[in-house]
Amino acid sequence: MKAYKDMTREELFAEKEKLEAMYQDYKGQNLALNMSRGKPSASQLDLSKGMMDVLKSDSNLTCEDGTDCRNYGVLDGIPEAKRLLAGMIGAKPEQVIVYGNSSLNVMYDSVARCMYEGVLGGKPWALQGKVKFLCPVPGYDRHFGITEHFGVEMINVPMTPDGPDMDMVEKLVSEDPLVKGIWCVPKYTNPQGYVYSDETVRRFANLKPAAEDFRIFWDNAYCIHHLYNGEPAQILNILDECEKAGNPDMVYEFVSTSKVVFPGSGMAALAASTANVASIKKQMAVQTIGHDKVNQLRHVRFFGDNEGMEAHMKKHADLIRPKFEALISIMEEDLGGLDIAEWTNPKGGYFIGFDSMPGCAKEIVAKMKEAGVILTGAGATFPYHIDPQDRNIRLAPTFPTIDELKLASRVFTVCVRLVSAEKLLAEKA
Repeated sequence: MKAYKDMTREELFAEKEKLEAMYQDYKGQNLALNMSRGKPSASQLDLSKGMMDVLKSDSNLTCEDGTDCRNYGVLDGIPEAKRLLAGMIGAKPEQVIVYGNSSLNVMYDSVARCMYEGVLGGKPWALQGKVKFLCPVPGYDRHFGITEHFGVEMINVPMTPDGPDMDMVEKLVSEDPLVKGIWCVPKYTNPQGYVYSDETVRRFANLKPAAEDFRIFWDNAYCIHHLYNGEPAQILNILDECEKAGNPDMVYEFVSTSKVVFPGSGMAALAASTANVASIKKQMAVQTIGHDKVNQLRHVRFFGDNEGMEAHMKKHADLIRPKFEALISIMEEDLGGLDIAEWTNPKGGYFIGFDSMPGCAKEIVAKMKEAGVILTGAGATFPYHIDPQDRNIRLAPTFPTIDELKLASRVFTVCVRLVSAEKLLAEKA
């Protein structure tokens, strides 16, 4: 088919009429589909049901150092759980603090600690004026929600396939002492599925911040979430690179098993330098006596080691890869050559980044909702929910069944085409 921009007004009008009829047909089906968040499907959750059986009433609940996991104690996690989570990201067990089920909770606590207690004995951010965070965009809405909650000024930094615009990052970090942090999802980014290049990671490690209490918030959420088992993306270890660069304290790295096992009852961890870990544990000792050691033991008994975890993740990949491929194939079939949209083709993670024509994203999402298909809100991938060009949409293909996904994908491409045709017709009026 001819690109929409090359169509005459009459051709566009005929296309719009055809699409409107298709859209009304979908509306008449009373659909109730949801692609709004990166949730594992029921089939993925079933992969971890064996976790419910590894600990029983007659199980030995003592961990390897002799600690009774039923009782109080062990602030930073049992040794075998620290080792398992460290192995996910290539950290050393002594760099790791094991928390509860949510890495989002750990990130919130980390920002709160910086705001109200300061960094390594420094002045609390909240007493330094209007502090700022760099936010690679499009990015993760819940990251932006945390910093917005604390009144932090957020600055958009454009994303590239190799990571954030590092020229801009280096300039802002080195010139402004009120820039205190940056959000990063370095591997299979949310929502595009990009992987930071080696150069990008090294440039992060070699930053020269104007603020001594600047921190990189390195959310390695998808570190083992590969779609193609023979082609796992590789990324440099930020903890090692910061140490080599003489900046060992500059990064907080986050990881969890939320989408590895049950999202509501996984394990989360923070990995950082010796100095950071000691400072954080001092604050934690006031906050808690320790997190759920029985759940930590359950994870270790279920996986055994990181090889067991990797084998488990290959089963996840086999379930979700067909969904990614189906959505991308349908977009290529229905939208290819029309010059009205672009999308990523990730090799891992949970999302596909989609860009419509400028000024169309909100209307596309609204039409999808009217047709019974819920997407992440337009603008959610930007701070303050403001997409300056109104074009980015985060697509989450994992939760629906494959048949539901294919149907939702067809509805989506019709909505994209219809909104695009309407916009171009208005411009030609």
